[in-house]
Amino acid sequence: RVFDRREAADETMSYDRALTVFSPDGKLFQIEYAHEAVNKGGMTVGVRGESCVVLGVERKAVAKLQESRTIRKVVKLDEKITLAFAGLTADARVLVKRARVEAQSYRLTCEDAPSVEYMARFIAKVQQRYTQRGGVRPFGVSSILAGFDAATGAPLMYQIDPSGTYFSWKANAIGGRNSKSMREYLEKEWHPNLSVDDAIGLCVKTLLEVVDSGSKNMEIVVLQRQGDTQLEETLDDAKLDAIIAAIDAEKDADKQQQQQTAGAAAEMKDD
Repeated sequence: RVFDRREAADETMSYDRALTVFSPDGKLFQIEYAHEAVNKGGMTVGVRGESCVVLGVERKAVAKLQESRTIRKVVKLDEKITLAFAGLTADARVLVKRARVEAQSYRLTCEDAPSVEYMARFIAKVQQRYTQRGGVRPFGVSSILAGFDAATGAPLMYQIDPSGTYFSWKANAIGGRNSKSMREYLEKEWHPNLSVDDAIGLCVKTLLEVVDSGSKNMEIVVLQRQGDTQLEETLDDAKLDAIIAAIDAEKDADKQQQQQTAGAAAEMKDD
């Protein structure tokens, strides 16, 4: 029996070593490990409002002497496309560089800005290539692309994962150990008529489920459109502190109301 267990473990490890070899149950283990690398990174949240897209990222604690402004998890690919990522920063830097070159090449060739879907498809294609041939490894990065439809002006948001698949989302959370429960929270709270303030509030509430130190450990970027111009605003700590204080006050009021309701119910039961 001991021999059989060792033999089974060795067989599993043989599929583990090669990127291009499927295991008997149809898995590519290296891609699963890339997803695990994403889950070990900080959380990234995207919320699509009626006329905006809000991106929020969890900022890990940095060394005392380190310049925090040099650590960016929300970057611009083009004038009209913004990317937020979770996972390995070095891998993300390579993807961002390729995406920026592709965006400029598209502008040079087509004399127009690339669409959000085009850039999502391009990044997904690059990541998929690194799952299909030997001598390379998958990118340990999952990303959220945000922008606006050129024709209708509607906000758009796409998510790309390490396997090279991409989907359009209304709200999503990637990275971190609690991304699944955060996604379920977004499913309950999101609705299609979110104003800018409501979308920011929902994004901050979601991040507060995993972030301890409030505004110090999160970054919120708000994308809006005025005519043909896309505006991008990064909320400063003062604004974030005010939003967090309002959320905490709302939670306290709800808790107090629940306690009063429970007390009234208990009194009625005694009567």
